[in-house]
Amino acid sequence: MSDAGDWCLIESDPGVFTELIKKFNVSGIQVEEVWSLDAQTLEELKHVPVYGLIFLFKWQGNKDSSGSHPDADLSIDDSVYFAKQAINNACATQAILSILLNCPSIDLGPDLQQFKDFTREFEPDDKGLAMTNSDLLRSVHNSFSRSDPFIMDPSELSSNEKEDIFHFISYVPIHGALYELDGLSNGPVNLGPCTEDDWLEKVRPVIQERMARYASAEIRFNLLALIKNREDVYKKRLESDISFEEREDLLHKIELENIKFKRYERENSLRKHNFIPFIYNIIRILAERGELDARIEHAKKEMAKRKKERAEKKKNAEASGSKN
Repeated sequence: MSDAGDWCLIESDPGVFTELIKKFNVSGIQVEEVWSLDAQTLEELKHVPVYGLIFLFKWQGNKDSSGSHPDADLSIDDSVYFAKQAINNACATQAILSILLNCPSIDLGPDLQQFKDFTREFEPDDKGLAMTNSDLLRSVHNSFSRSDPFIMDPSELSSNEKEDIFHFISYVPIHGALYELDGLSNGPVNLGPCTEDDWLEKVRPVIQERMARYASAEIRFNLLALIKNREDVYKKRLESDISFEEREDLLHKIELENIKFKRYERENSLRKHNFIPFIYNIIRILAERGELDARIEHAKKEMAKRKKERAEKKKNAEASGSKN
């Protein structure tokens, strides 16, 4: 598997993923962070259609590749769209596509629908290559690259300077069964039967087991949900015969969604902005005031303090893991 190809690293953020899906010309979908897997959180998620979950974690090389379900049936089900991962940096987009391309109720738009139809009969390896070689998918993905005026050769970076690589695994209900779709695995993993109503309960212990495994090793992880656009759901509900109080509550929720999407738009714009001139002028002003050296020394002390805290935390985690 190639490290980057012509694909950049993008931030694992709900606002980034929501806009990325929109740029694929897929409408009516948004991405939200899931902060907990308790019963209350899952019940709240059920208020809108949930199409799939994405579990992401800091990749630790071969230790993380496919061995989570050694006894699982990895035979390819023709009803499941499964692609092998060909490039590390494309992992986020591939995890999103693993959900979009396996949900018949989602309107993919002309571009993704054409891509799905064209690659439907491909083998998993060829599907992965088709994804990474798609000009559309790559250009949309790379539109979220951070502005960087300096071109660095990744081969010249030390291990400490290289950015962390995160791996993404999708969970999605497909034709009455819960599937784990991991591009590093040899095939889709059937986790057992489920319904549209109970699949979130079925996936909870699977994800909790992963969380427990990575937490002991101090590996960062996150959970995201692909859901139906909340504003669309609320507006549809407004068309029903509801009470005045519920109507006011829905209007308030719609307003909050508009505020959130405006924040996403602003944050995505800032991600692409080149801040080097701004930083240069800040440094120049501090130097003119004679404050630069003191600020640098303070920053060095803070960095040393944080490194020490991280080292102690890692040491404690390793000690705890060895006891278990």
